[in-house]
Amino acid sequence: EKHKIIPTILSRCQIYDFRRISVTDMVSHLAKVATSEGVEAEEDALNLIAQKSDGALRDALTIFDRMISFSGEKLTVKDVVQNLNLLDRETFFMIGADLLSGNVSDILNHYNEILRNGFEGQQFLDGLSQHFRDLLICKDPNTLNLLEVSDNLKNKYRDQSAKFDIRVIMKSLQVVNQTNIDYLR
Repeated sequence: EKHKIIPTILSRCQIYDFRRISVTDMVSHLAKVATSEGVEAEEDALNLIAQKSDGALRDALTIFDRMISFSGEKLTVKDVVQNLNLLDRETFFMIGADLLSGNVSDILNHYNEILRNGFEGQQFLDGLSQHFRDLLICKDPNTLNLLEVSDNLKNKYRDQSAKFDIRVIMKSLQVVNQTNIDYLR
């Protein structure tokens, strides 16, 4: 709380303003590390690591090192998803496609498979909510830069977002968020 310190004291201090490192910068740094270590890494895999580290480069490097020890010299999205026990984005793209086609039985089967694979319903709801938020962001080209994913994923989000009416995305987001609140009770 710098504003509470008088200027004469403040002028004699070293001030460090910490901020989170962006996912893009973290992916770039991880790519340099991978190259220097002779590791072939998919950009989407590095992106998942960067997002999982939540703005902390040290955590990203630790996760990266752990992933390399499990997968060897080739790091794939599949390895990262499996080793970090994450729900794959592809699952949510499939659910989005099923929602578009009105295929409720496939959505229920996907959800059942997620539960059988040991994921909690809360993880599913959080991921689905994030997916709909990302689709909403892609509806406007001016907000597309807010999406901190690889270009490949941006294109997938943009393609699926174009198929959804914005009202459907908003209603889906509202339903998922309410379900998430009710699930916690």
